[in-house]
Amino acid sequence: MSIIIMILLIGLLIFVHELGHFLSARALGIKVSRFALGFPIGPTLWSKKIGDVEYLVHACLLGGYVAFPDDDKDSDLPLDSKDRFANRPVWQRMIVISAGVISNVITAFVLVILTAAVWGQLPSGQFQVFADKISAAKTESIWQSGLKEGDQIFKINGSDILTSYAISLYAKNSAKFDGKVDPEFAKENIELLKKLNPSIAKEGNIKSGTQIILPQNIIEPAIKIPDKDLFSMQLFNDKYEGDTRTKLSEQQIKLRNTLEGKQTYTLAEDVTLEDLAFAVSDTVHPVNITVLRDGKTVDLKPIYPNQDGLMGIMLSSKQKLMETKNPVTIIKGAYDYLYYQTYMMCYGLWTIFSGKVKASELHGVVLIAKVGGDIIQNNGLFSGLLLTAIISMNLALINFLPIPALDGGHFMFLVIEKITGKPVKEETVNKISSFFFILLIVLMVFIIFNDIYALIQHKF
Repeated sequence: MSIIIMILLIGLLIFVHELGHFLSARALGIKVSRFALGFPIGPTLWSKKIGDVEYLVHACLLGGYVAFPDDDKDSDLPLDSKDRFANRPVWQRMIVISAGVISNVITAFVLVILTAAVWGQLPSGQFQVFADKISAAKTESIWQSGLKEGDQIFKINGSDILTSYAISLYAKNSAKFDGKVDPEFAKENIELLKKLNPSIAKEGNIKSGTQIILPQNIIEPAIKIPDKDLFSMQLFNDKYEGDTRTKLSEQQIKLRNTLEGKQTYTLAEDVTLEDLAFAVSDTVHPVNITVLRDGKTVDLKPIYPNQDGLMGIMLSSKQKLMETKNPVTIIKGAYDYLYYQTYMMCYGLWTIFSGKVKASELHGVVLIAKVGGDIIQNNGLFSGLLLTAIISMNLALINFLPIPALDGGHFMFLVIEKITGKPVKEETVNKISSFFFILLIVLMVFIIFNDIYALIQHKF
């Protein structure tokens, strides 16, 4: 039943989107020939003509459309008829094209405001994160840190911890042998190498066969990730603001690996002092954690993540809720909630288009229905309504991308027409739109396959 409710909610969003196109066209006196739910693929489940509009429901319920007389090749309307959509002023067509997106945005706000008013609270996007269990090997530094199960992870390296992702981000960027070194730290180790090996201070390159005394127990400085980067959930390998570290060369990495665990080393080939300094400098960053325990803050001993960027802590989290008890807090809470979710959606789209997300990780409506059903079953209808609001904003955002076959693509052609003073040739628009429509169908099938495969593999 929860899945059915989620499917109905998604269907409502599609209906609202198309209704926006339909009502705006009618309000502007633009003739509409068809109003349909679903794509015209496969059989038509239901159709009825009311007045001069045909209403349809197609079997492929993964979309919808509003059709105008222009879309009917057999239409007997004169080419210069004002009832043709293409003959209406550009500003009117822009309103109709963007009305579906606007309807989805309005729907998202209505759903969140309704939830805030009835439920009396909204998720803040901030979490209390707890250490559930230590899962590392007994040799790992986590066991000497003083961490106890049930501790709330309050701060890391001075940063407030508001998501479990922030902990993972710190651990990944503090990993052993991460292949990055601060040049200033490497300079300090150049001086240390010179002090331990006075003879090399007088040479440029250090010759093969030279025995080097290596510094011991070198620890890199603790990193500091800006709050805005923790909030925006930058990917693990991204360079955060203020990160002065440079990547090691392949030669430096190879040298680093051969030096591991040695007190002295006889060089197998010529190296520069700088390469040697960078090699010995790439070790591990300390993660300095402050926890809340029994209402008091406790500073733990440094923890050193392993080469995979793991500290060995199993985490649990509890989201903080914002109270929405009056009209001001309801509206402000709804705005803050949707602003944060939209920001994260934009960032997610950027990661997809920049190739930072694997194709196998793309998911769609099937998984949304399953996950949404689980959310409704486990957390109640209000959580389902909030998810529906997020999906509505997502539909608005996706649909307004400047991609032919989507609303944003049609809007883009209208902008070109407004700038140039003449419409893009209909044949050109149709060819481009048809090509991208086929691509979207292929992408949709691929995403549905991903969804089904993920469900079969019990990934969700």
